[in-house]
Amino acid sequence: MMDDEQRKDETTQDEGAEAAGPVSDSGLPLPGESSESSPPAAESDQAEPSEEGAEEQPSEEGGEQEPSEESAPEPKAEEKKKDVIPGADLEPILVEPEGPELSAEEKARLEAEEEEKARREAELAAAQETDAAASRAPAKMEKGARFLATGKRKSAIARVTVMPGNGKIEINKRSIEEFFPRPLHQTMAKQPLAVSGYEGNVDVRVRVHGGGISGQAGAVRHGIARALTEIDSELRGDLKRRGFLTRDARVKERRKAGLKKARKRPQFSKR
Repeated sequence: MMDDEQRKDETTQDEGAEAAGPVSDSGLPLPGESSESSPPAAESDQAEPSEEGAEEQPSEEGGEQEPSEESAPEPKAEEKKKDVIPGADLEPILVEPEGPELSAEEKARLEAEEEEKARREAELAAAQETDAAASRAPAKMEKGARFLATGKRKSAIARVTVMPGNGKIEINKRSIEEFFPRPLHQTMAKQPLAVSGYEGNVDVRVRVHGGGISGQAGAVRHGIARALTEIDSELRGDLKRRGFLTRDARVKERRKAGLKKARKRPQFSKR
């Protein structure tokens, strides 16, 4: 019985040794040789790099593989927008440099030129424009009738008398051509008569003082327009629309005590 048990133990030891692999004299397994259970894992490890290597290897027919369209990087719209400078398509605006400051005399001269230019344009427009009031026959006036009115512009004052006649205009006991040598002022004074159709049908006598030549011409025009509204009240709307009944109240500001002019102060002196 003992012999049978010893044989069984020897057979079980031999089977375990075969399963563990070759063993050295000391009883340890030899290095470099794996057990039977390890080969499947090694095979699986070798199979994966073989697949990856197959993907990386170039094709035999075409040599190196060209990158596919899917793998090529596509430019993004946002990157394109960043490259474009904002406002590059706009045209630059030329800013003119400011000139030197003008003196008071130069400013006054420029203002007078602009004012005279505007008057000329207004006169030309009034001369070219056909008005219904001009085509209408003037109102009948009695033989000795007189219509008085006062016209003003800035500091000029004109007292106007309109009476039936043949179109004679007398200013300060002188003819209009003599008192106003410039045609611009003559046309300005006659504008209400030309627009209303009374030119050549009435005589005008004027006494004017104050202001300059241009201011006196405006005052005469204002006084004649007011006198015509006394003759025919229907002319008021047309004359007012043209600005003949508007009084220009621009008057030079008076000088104040302690100042050189209206607002000019004496220079400060410390000593």
